[in-house]
Amino acid sequence: MTIDAVDFASLLCSRLCHDLLSPVGALNNGLELLADEHDPDMRQRCLDLLGESARASANKLKFFRLAFGAAGGFGDMVDAREARTAIEGLFGADGRTEIGWMVSEPTLNKAAIKVLLNLALIAGDALVRGGRLDVGAEMAGERTEIVVRAEGPRLVLDPELRTALQGDIDETALTPRAAAAWLVYRLARDSGGSVQVSDPADPFLVFGATLGGGRAAAG
Repeated sequence: MTIDAVDFASLLCSRLCHDLLSPVGALNNGLELLADEHDPDMRQRCLDLLGESARASANKLKFFRLAFGAAGGFGDMVDAREARTAIEGLFGADGRTEIGWMVSEPTLNKAAIKVLLNLALIAGDALVRGGRLDVGAEMAGERTEIVVRAEGPRLVLDPELRTALQGDIDETALTPRAAAAWLVYRLARDSGGSVQVSDPADPFLVFGATLGGGRAAAG
């Protein structure tokens, strides 16, 4: 069975709300603490925490707007530097994850940007204790080839995400957690391309995606 657009949009919204709940909740808690705190040092600590939570919220919103929304303007191509900034803001800000950027193209089409960002999101989330996240992309004629590699002391990829990336899942059984993976699969498939995932036994995680010259709906 095929999931309809409304249900899939609901899954994406649920994923966004889940990821934003923590930093936004921290902002609320920080404001409550600040209202009751009179010690200057503790008030400064509260302000520091509020600043960190605000930056985390802003970074997540910027990333999600580009990865799931219609950011990047009204043209077909998006400046690749926007994707780099979004990834570094989401995963590189705390210093736990080193970002390697190997995108040779100055611009990529919106479908490719979404695939690149969502693969980076999945790989970055799999780095439970941080590590290194490498992102690469290049054009080969009308095809776009994307590679995302994650390596760290602990790598955890939910089996549901693996099957969703490869299209081996009932669409109607998708959960919000797998929405990004299914989006990658559909964008690649609809363009005439494909998605590859490294073997679970490998000590690192590698995603490869090829987008063909066909037109994939990118939002």
